[in-house]
Amino acid sequence: MALKPLSSKDLAKSRSFNDIGMAFGRNPFTDDVSIVKNDNAIKQSIRNLVMTTPGEKPFQPNIGCGVYSLLFEPLDAFSADAIKSEIINTINQYERRVQLRNVNCIPFKGNNKLSVTVQYQVVGIPIVEEVKFVLQRAG
Repeated sequence: MALKPLSSKDLAKSRSFNDIGMAFGRNPFTDDVSIVKNDNAIKQSIRNLVMTTPGEKPFQPNIGCGVYSLLFEPLDAFSADAIKSEIINTINQYERRVQLRNVNCIPFKGNNKLSVTVQYQVVGIPIVEEVKFVLQRAG
């Protein structure tokens, strides 16, 4: 797929993403909740989508990813592949600002953990970004 040439006007319009910081920290200048911008807002959104279970978000019961139910399966290559597929489907369905490039899931067999790396490209910008996080079953 060919990308269209970008001008500075398109770049400014395409990268104007804002969201509330999940730490709910206080901005010392405005005395309001801190915000995250641009690529950090998208990284936070992807992480939140994967870590939200379906039915957890009020009034939008379909939003979320079913990875936590898969973490209680024996952690092998098959369950890692199922988790990878679930992450891909969730991001493609709910995060329209990105084009997914790669999802990598590496299980830590002894610790019941899964290292997840998501590589994506913001729509309209030819730069590949990456977000990493660890999925772990409680207990």
